[in-house]
Amino acid sequence: MQEQTETLFETQFEEEVHTGLTDYPKHLSSKYFYDAKGDKLFQDIMNMPEYYLTNAEFDIFSTQTEKITQLFSKESSSFNLIELGAGDGIKTKILLQNLIDNKVDFNYLPIDISQNVLDQLSNSLEKEIPEVQVEPQQGTYFEALEKIAALTDTKKIILFLGSNIGNLLHLQAIEFLTQVQKLMREGDLFFVGFDQKKNPQTILDAYNDQTGITAAFNKNILARINSELGGNFDLDKFLHWEVYDPETGTAKSYLVSKEQQAVTVEKLDLKTDFAPWETIHTEISQKYDDRTVEWLAEKSGLQIETQFTDSKKQYKNYVFKKV
Repeated sequence: MQEQTETLFETQFEEEVHTGLTDYPKHLSSKYFYDAKGDKLFQDIMNMPEYYLTNAEFDIFSTQTEKITQLFSKESSSFNLIELGAGDGIKTKILLQNLIDNKVDFNYLPIDISQNVLDQLSNSLEKEIPEVQVEPQQGTYFEALEKIAALTDTKKIILFLGSNIGNLLHLQAIEFLTQVQKLMREGDLFFVGFDQKKNPQTILDAYNDQTGITAAFNKNILARINSELGGNFDLDKFLHWEVYDPETGTAKSYLVSKEQQAVTVEKLDLKTDFAPWETIHTEISQKYDDRTVEWLAEKSGLQIETQFTDSKKQYKNYVFKKV
């Protein structure tokens, strides 16, 4: 049961938190895991031995970068390399260095909702690969992409790494891919990471580590509600829980209330009650096979140009072009 009055929202965060905590079942978006603390927690997750995704994509960039560079620079003397959700750039830096070594003419435009992430990435690139021309773009993916597309006719190579596409259900993924496709022109490429279906236990271990880093990452959204919106969530009263369905390839993350409790969010003038073991759905992580990716591409007006896979065949980067 929720007690609420009419509220005027100042930010999208406020609106989505209000909607998520007043819906049934409750839900909160994983995009709000990220602030300075959340960014650090995700970097810790990427360094966990259980989190195979980083190593798998790192394997692809480490062993096949020459092929990727040749593909990107084919039929074009220059291009904009645009990365959606750039993060710390640990994998992208391998590609950037190779492009510089091959004297490819490009500009790097990392896009991220977190200014903190962009500042860290820009500073690290200035020290490690100062030859790279970096033009950070703070904001949502499509706001930044639309701006870039409107300003220049230069060929676009768009990166979307880390299987971030997996945070979307299939219909949402089709909508996302279609939106990107509409901003592409002939000759542009869209380079996307898709985690592959595999042993279900391997997937569960990646999202439910014994050290509790993933749990802290999920709970960081409650911490943000507390600090930014005047919430009084007791993080210790919520359990992080992960499930995986090998048939659909969907992993889901939940925060589960351990007891009957009431939470208030002062800035939203909201009180929300939790029954014992009631859930807040926080994240999905979709896993794929070739048939599914081909279907997503077909529905989105895209065509698979080629693909790259890691040595253990756990992960693939598909390269799409506009049909």
